[in-house]
Amino acid sequence: MKAYKGYQANVSFDEDALLFHGDVLGIRDVITFQARSAEELPKAFHDSVDDYLDWAAEDGFTPQKPYSGKLAFRTTPEHHQLISEAASANAISINQWMDNALEAAARATLASGTQKIKTT
Repeated sequence: MKAYKGYQANVSFDEDALLFHGDVLGIRDVITFQARSAEELPKAFHDSVDDYLDWAAEDGFTPQKPYSGKLAFRTTPEHHQLISEAASANAISINQWMDNALEAAARATLASGTQKIKTT
């Protein structure tokens, strides 16, 4: 499903109810929608996002925005050098190396149920 106002959605189909059900991704607030047909899905998604944004404006709170994909990262000069050397050894950018390494660490942490990451 195409993004709408920066929001992405995940859609599933309930075969028993013959109903599509969608959830907006990347925010802690819960925004859902449903439709009887694939043709109705975009409008249902757009209406739910618009309702959420209207509710935020009416109640005076800032609506949550989806993850931007940008992270601020600070490290020591020594770690910066190590990261740079590791990325170069793999012929990829520092950004790509960090993305790969952090994704692997996050998946391993979530798979193990560990709440703390050990540091050296």
